[in-house]
Amino acid sequence: MYSRFDMIDHFVQILIGSSAVFSFLFGLYMVIDPYGWYNFVETVKATGPANAHFITDIGFAYLFSGLVLGYATLHPGLRWGTAVIGNAWLAAHGIFHIYEVVAGLCSEDIFWREAPGVLGPPALVFIGLAIQLARQRISPVPLPKQAFVSVMRATKEAYIDDLSNAKGFLVEKFQHGMLIVGHRHHATASLLHMTCLGAIRFEDCGPCVETVRKYAIADGLSPDRIQNALTGKAVSAEDALAYDFGFAIASGDIAGAAGLGDEIEKKFGREVRTELSLNAASVRIFPAMKRGLGHASVCQIPRAEPIENP
Repeated sequence: MYSRFDMIDHFVQILIGSSAVFSFLFGLYMVIDPYGWYNFVETVKATGPANAHFITDIGFAYLFSGLVLGYATLHPGLRWGTAVIGNAWLAAHGIFHIYEVVAGLCSEDIFWREAPGVLGPPALVFIGLAIQLARQRISPVPLPKQAFVSVMRATKEAYIDDLSNAKGFLVEKFQHGMLIVGHRHHATASLLHMTCLGAIRFEDCGPCVETVRKYAIADGLSPDRIQNALTGKAVSAEDALAYDFGFAIASGDIAGAAGLGDEIEKKFGREVRTELSLNAASVRIFPAMKRGLGHASVCQIPRAEPIENP
Protein backbone atom coordinates (compact mmCIF):
# COMPACT_ATOMS: atom_id res chain seq x y z
CA MET A 1 0.00 0.00 0.00
CA TYR A 2 2.83 2.41 0.76
CA SER A 3 5.55 1.30 -1.63
CA ARG A 4 7.26 3.52 -4.17
CA PHE A 5 5.01 5.50 -6.48
CA ASP A 6 4.13 3.94 -9.81
CA MET A 7 2.85 5.66 -12.96
CA ILE A 8 -0.75 5.65 -11.77
CA ASP A 9 0.26 7.26 -8.47
CA HIS A 10 2.00 10.02 -10.40
CA PHE A 11 -1.09 10.42 -12.60
CA VAL A 12 -3.18 10.92 -9.46
CA GLN A 13 -0.66 13.52 -8.29
CA ILE A 14 -1.10 15.36 -11.59
CA LEU A 15 -4.89 15.36 -11.21
CA ILE A 16 -4.90 16.69 -7.67
CA GLY A 17 -1.90 18.94 -8.28
CA SER A 18 -3.60 20.56 -11.28
CA SER A 19 -6.57 21.45 -9.10
CA ALA A 20 -4.22 22.78 -6.42
CA VAL A 21 -2.33 25.04 -8.82
CA PHE A 22 -5.52 26.35 -10.43
CA SER A 23 -7.15 27.09 -7.07
CA PHE A 24 -4.09 28.82 -5.67
CA LEU A 25 -3.47 31.02 -8.71
CA PHE A 26 -7.17 31.81 -9.13
CA GLY A 27 -7.43 32.83 -5.48
CA LEU A 28 -4.22 34.83 -5.64
CA TYR A 29 -5.60 36.80 -8.58
CA MET A 30 -8.81 37.53 -6.65
CA VAL A 31 -6.91 38.74 -3.58
CA ILE A 32 -4.31 40.85 -5.38
CA ASP A 33 -6.56 42.42 -8.00
CA PRO A 34 -10.27 41.88 -7.23
CA TYR A 35 -11.49 44.38 -9.83
CA GLY A 36 -9.15 43.01 -12.46
CA TRP A 37 -10.46 39.52 -11.73
CA TYR A 38 -14.04 40.80 -12.01
CA ASN A 39 -13.36 42.23 -15.45
CA PHE A 40 -11.45 39.12 -16.57
CA VAL A 41 -14.21 36.62 -15.68
CA GLU A 42 -17.01 37.81 -17.90
CA THR A 43 -19.75 35.56 -16.54
CA VAL A 44 -19.42 36.95 -13.00
CA LYS A 45 -20.91 40.24 -14.14
CA ALA A 46 -24.31 38.53 -14.32
CA THR A 47 -24.27 38.29 -10.51
CA GLY A 48 -24.15 42.05 -9.99
CA PRO A 49 -21.63 44.88 -9.57
CA ALA A 50 -18.12 44.22 -8.27
CA ASN A 51 -17.59 44.04 -4.51
CA ALA A 52 -13.86 44.02 -3.73
CA HIS A 53 -14.33 42.81 -0.15
CA PHE A 54 -16.55 39.91 -1.22
CA ILE A 55 -14.23 38.93 -4.07
CA THR A 56 -11.22 38.97 -1.72
CA ASP A 57 -13.04 36.78 0.81
CA ILE A 58 -13.70 34.17 -1.87
CA GLY A 59 -10.10 34.52 -3.05
CA PHE A 60 -8.83 33.48 0.37
CA ALA A 61 -11.07 30.40 0.24
CA TYR A 62 -9.49 29.45 -3.09
CA LEU A 63 -6.00 30.12 -1.70
CA PHE A 64 -6.65 27.86 1.28
CA SER A 65 -7.99 25.10 -0.97
CA GLY A 66 -4.96 25.37 -3.24
CA LEU A 67 -2.48 25.17 -0.36
CA VAL A 68 -4.21 22.20 1.29
CA LEU A 69 -4.53 20.33 -2.01
CA GLY A 70 -0.87 21.06 -2.75
CA TYR A 71 0.08 19.43 0.55
CA ALA A 72 -2.13 16.42 -0.26
CA THR A 73 -0.57 16.10 -3.71
CA LEU A 74 2.78 15.08 -2.22
CA HIS A 75 1.27 11.74 -1.13
CA PRO A 76 -2.41 11.30 -2.07
CA GLY A 77 -2.53 7.80 -0.57
CA LEU A 78 -1.52 8.96 2.90
CA ARG A 79 -3.11 12.42 2.71
CA TRP A 80 -6.42 11.66 1.02
CA GLY A 81 -8.28 13.05 4.04
CA THR A 82 -6.42 16.31 3.56
CA ALA A 83 -7.43 16.28 -0.11
CA VAL A 84 -11.09 15.89 0.89
CA ILE A 85 -10.82 18.90 3.21
CA GLY A 86 -9.03 20.95 0.57
CA ASN A 87 -11.66 20.02 -1.97
CA ALA A 88 -14.63 20.79 0.29
CA TRP A 89 -14.94 24.46 -0.70
CA LEU A 90 -14.47 23.72 -4.39
CA ALA A 91 -17.10 20.96 -4.31
CA ALA A 92 -19.59 23.07 -2.34
CA HIS A 93 -19.05 25.95 -4.79
CA GLY A 94 -19.73 23.64 -7.72
CA ILE A 95 -22.87 22.20 -6.13
CA PHE A 96 -24.19 25.69 -5.52
CA HIS A 97 -23.71 26.56 -9.19
CA ILE A 98 -25.63 23.42 -10.16
CA TYR A 99 -28.42 24.43 -7.79
CA GLU A 100 -28.56 27.89 -9.35
CA VAL A 101 -29.11 26.58 -12.86
CA VAL A 102 -31.63 23.95 -11.69
CA ALA A 103 -33.57 26.58 -9.72
CA GLY A 104 -33.57 28.99 -12.65
CA LEU A 105 -31.35 31.53 -10.91
CA CYS A 106 -28.67 31.23 -13.59
CA SER A 107 -28.96 30.75 -17.35
CA GLU A 108 -27.74 27.51 -18.88
CA ASP A 109 -25.44 29.50 -21.17
CA ILE A 110 -23.58 31.05 -18.26
CA PHE A 111 -23.52 27.76 -16.35
CA TRP A 112 -21.83 25.85 -19.16
CA ARG A 113 -19.35 28.66 -19.75
CA GLU A 114 -18.39 28.56 -16.07
CA ALA A 115 -18.47 24.76 -15.74
CA PRO A 116 -14.83 24.01 -16.67
CA GLY A 117 -13.48 26.38 -14.02
CA VAL A 118 -16.15 25.68 -11.40
CA LEU A 119 -16.78 21.93 -11.73
CA GLY A 120 -13.47 20.85 -13.27
CA PRO A 121 -11.11 21.33 -10.29
CA PRO A 122 -13.19 19.43 -7.69
CA ALA A 123 -13.93 16.72 -10.25
CA LEU A 124 -10.20 16.17 -10.82
CA VAL A 125 -9.66 15.66 -7.09
CA PHE A 126 -12.55 13.22 -6.75
CA ILE A 127 -11.35 11.24 -9.78
CA GLY A 128 -7.86 11.01 -8.31
CA LEU A 129 -9.15 9.84 -4.93
CA ALA A 130 -11.46 7.32 -6.59
CA ILE A 131 -8.48 5.83 -8.42
CA GLN A 132 -6.52 5.47 -5.18
CA LEU A 133 -9.52 3.94 -3.41
CA ALA A 134 -10.12 1.45 -6.22
CA ARG A 135 -6.47 0.37 -6.02
CA GLN A 136 -6.61 0.15 -2.20
CA ARG A 137 -3.69 2.54 -1.95
CA ILE A 138 -5.07 4.78 0.77
CA SER A 139 -4.28 5.23 4.43
CA PRO A 140 -6.79 4.08 7.07
CA VAL A 141 -5.98 7.07 9.27
CA PRO A 142 -8.58 9.62 8.07
CA LEU A 143 -11.43 7.12 8.42
CA PRO A 144 -13.78 7.82 11.36
CA LYS A 145 -13.58 5.19 14.08
CA GLN A 146 -16.84 3.41 13.27
CA ALA A 147 -16.06 3.28 9.54
CA PHE A 148 -12.62 1.80 10.23
CA VAL A 149 -14.04 -0.73 12.71
CA SER A 150 -16.68 -1.81 10.18
CA VAL A 151 -14.01 -2.39 7.53
CA MET A 152 -11.87 -4.40 9.93
CA ARG A 153 -14.84 -6.49 11.06
CA ALA A 154 -15.41 -7.44 7.44
CA THR A 155 -11.91 -8.99 7.45
CA LYS A 156 -13.01 -11.11 10.45
CA GLU A 157 -10.23 -9.80 12.69
CA ALA A 158 -11.55 -10.69 16.14
CA TYR A 159 -9.33 -8.27 18.03
CA ILE A 160 -10.95 -5.20 16.45
CA ASP A 161 -13.86 -5.31 18.92
CA ASP A 162 -11.39 -5.26 21.82
CA LEU A 163 -9.70 -2.20 20.34
CA SER A 164 -13.05 -0.54 19.69
CA ASN A 165 -14.19 -1.05 23.27
CA ALA A 166 -10.99 0.40 24.73
CA LYS A 167 -10.84 4.09 25.62
CA GLY A 168 -8.27 6.81 25.04
CA PHE A 169 -8.61 7.00 21.23
CA LEU A 170 -6.93 3.58 20.92
CA VAL A 171 -8.47 2.82 17.51
CA GLU A 172 -7.17 6.09 16.06
CA LYS A 173 -3.70 5.40 17.45
CA PHE A 174 -3.83 1.89 15.99
CA GLN A 175 -4.76 3.34 12.61
CA HIS A 176 -1.63 5.49 12.68
CA GLY A 177 0.47 2.49 13.71
CA MET A 178 -0.71 0.51 10.69
CA LEU A 179 1.09 2.95 8.38
CA ILE A 180 4.53 1.50 9.11
CA VAL A 181 3.56 -2.04 8.06
CA GLY A 182 4.57 -2.62 4.46
CA HIS A 183 6.57 0.60 4.09
CA ARG A 184 8.92 0.35 1.12
CA HIS A 185 10.90 2.94 -0.79
CA HIS A 186 14.50 1.74 -1.18
CA ALA A 187 13.97 -2.01 -0.85
CA THR A 188 12.64 -4.20 -3.65
CA ALA A 189 9.27 -5.89 -3.29
CA SER A 190 10.87 -9.32 -3.01
CA LEU A 191 13.23 -8.26 -0.21
CA LEU A 192 10.40 -6.67 1.73
CA HIS A 193 7.98 -9.58 1.48
CA MET A 194 10.59 -12.27 2.10
CA THR A 195 11.64 -10.46 5.27
CA CYS A 196 8.02 -10.22 6.41
CA LEU A 197 7.46 -13.89 5.61
CA GLY A 198 10.48 -14.87 7.68
CA ALA A 199 9.34 -12.79 10.64
CA ILE A 200 5.73 -13.97 10.52
CA ARG A 201 6.82 -17.59 9.95
CA PHE A 202 8.50 -17.59 13.35
CA GLU A 203 5.21 -16.47 14.90
CA ASP A 204 3.61 -19.69 13.55
CA CYS A 205 0.35 -17.87 12.75
CA GLY A 206 -1.36 -19.29 9.66
CA PRO A 207 -3.88 -16.46 9.04
CA CYS A 208 -1.10 -13.88 9.48
CA VAL A 209 1.12 -15.71 6.99
CA GLU A 210 -1.79 -15.83 4.55
CA THR A 211 -2.21 -12.05 4.86
CA VAL A 212 1.47 -11.44 4.14
CA ARG A 213 1.28 -13.96 1.28
CA LYS A 214 -1.70 -12.12 -0.23
CA TYR A 215 0.14 -8.80 -0.29
CA ALA A 216 3.28 -10.44 -1.68
CA ILE A 217 1.31 -11.95 -4.59
CA ALA A 218 -0.34 -8.58 -5.22
CA ASP A 219 3.16 -7.09 -5.42
CA GLY A 220 4.25 -9.57 -8.09
CA LEU A 221 5.71 -12.56 -6.22
CA SER A 222 4.57 -15.96 -7.42
CA PRO A 223 2.79 -18.38 -5.04
CA ASP A 224 5.40 -21.08 -5.76
CA ARG A 225 8.23 -18.72 -4.82
CA ILE A 226 6.49 -17.87 -1.55
CA GLN A 227 5.79 -21.52 -0.70
CA ASN A 228 9.39 -22.51 -1.32
CA ALA A 229 10.59 -19.77 1.02
CA LEU A 230 8.19 -20.91 3.73
CA THR A 231 9.41 -24.52 3.42
CA GLY A 232 13.09 -23.58 3.61
CA LYS A 233 13.82 -23.92 -0.12
CA ALA A 234 14.13 -20.32 -1.25
CA VAL A 235 14.58 -20.04 -5.02
CA SER A 236 17.45 -17.54 -4.77
CA ALA A 237 20.19 -16.47 -2.38
CA GLU A 238 18.56 -13.04 -2.14
CA ASP A 239 15.23 -14.56 -1.07
CA ALA A 240 16.98 -16.75 1.50
CA LEU A 241 18.94 -13.79 2.88
CA ALA A 242 15.86 -11.62 3.40
CA TYR A 243 13.76 -14.50 4.76
CA ASP A 244 16.46 -15.56 7.22
CA PHE A 245 16.94 -11.93 8.29
CA GLY A 246 13.26 -11.59 9.17
CA PHE A 247 13.27 -14.93 10.98
CA ALA A 248 16.38 -14.00 12.98
CA ILE A 249 14.87 -10.69 14.09
CA ALA A 250 11.60 -12.32 15.15
CA SER A 251 13.29 -15.21 16.97
CA GLY A 252 15.59 -12.95 18.96
CA ASP A 253 18.76 -14.30 17.33
CA ILE A 254 20.92 -11.24 18.05
CA ALA A 255 24.09 -12.53 16.39
CA GLY A 256 22.22 -13.92 13.40
CA ALA A 257 20.21 -10.75 12.84
CA ALA A 258 23.34 -8.61 13.11
CA GLY A 259 25.32 -10.77 10.68
CA LEU A 260 22.54 -11.02 8.12
CA GLY A 261 21.81 -7.32 8.53
CA ASP A 262 25.44 -6.47 7.82
CA GLU A 263 25.29 -8.59 4.67
CA ILE A 264 22.11 -6.87 3.52
CA GLU A 265 23.60 -3.46 4.24
CA LYS A 266 26.75 -4.33 2.27
CA LYS A 267 24.73 -5.49 -0.74
CA PHE A 268 21.82 -3.07 -0.74
CA GLY A 269 22.61 -0.17 1.58
CA ARG A 270 21.73 1.06 5.05
CA GLU A 271 18.35 2.40 3.92
CA VAL A 272 17.24 -1.06 2.76
CA ARG A 273 18.38 -2.62 6.04
CA THR A 274 16.36 0.01 7.91
CA GLU A 275 13.19 -0.69 5.93
CA LEU A 276 13.49 -4.45 6.28
CA SER A 277 14.14 -4.18 10.02
CA LEU A 278 11.10 -1.95 10.47
CA ASN A 279 8.87 -4.38 8.58
CA ALA A 280 10.17 -7.45 10.42
CA ALA A 281 9.30 -5.73 13.70
CA SER A 282 5.95 -4.20 12.71
CA VAL A 283 4.47 -7.26 11.00
CA ARG A 284 4.61 -9.12 14.31
CA ILE A 285 2.18 -6.72 16.01
CA PHE A 286 -0.85 -8.63 14.74
CA PRO A 287 -0.03 -12.20 15.83
CA ALA A 288 1.27 -10.92 19.16
CA MET A 289 -1.97 -9.03 19.75
CA LYS A 290 -4.06 -12.06 18.78
CA ARG A 291 -2.21 -14.25 21.26
CA GLY A 292 -2.47 -11.68 24.03
CA LEU A 293 -6.22 -11.29 23.55
CA GLY A 294 -6.87 -15.02 23.28
CA HIS A 295 -7.75 -15.08 19.57
CA ALA A 296 -4.94 -17.36 18.39
CA SER A 297 -5.86 -20.78 19.72
CA VAL A 298 -5.93 -22.35 16.24
CA CYS A 299 -3.32 -20.44 14.33
CA GLN A 300 -0.64 -22.81 13.10
CA ILE A 301 0.86 -22.68 9.63
CA PRO A 302 -0.04 -25.69 7.49
CA ARG A 303 3.05 -27.62 6.52
CA ALA A 304 3.62 -27.96 2.78
CA GLU A 305 6.24 -29.50 0.60
CA PRO A 306 8.51 -27.21 -1.44
CA ILE A 307 7.90 -26.93 -5.16
CA GLU A 308 10.85 -27.98 -7.25
CA ASN A 309 11.86 -25.67 -10.08
CA PRO A 310 11.67 -27.32 -13.49
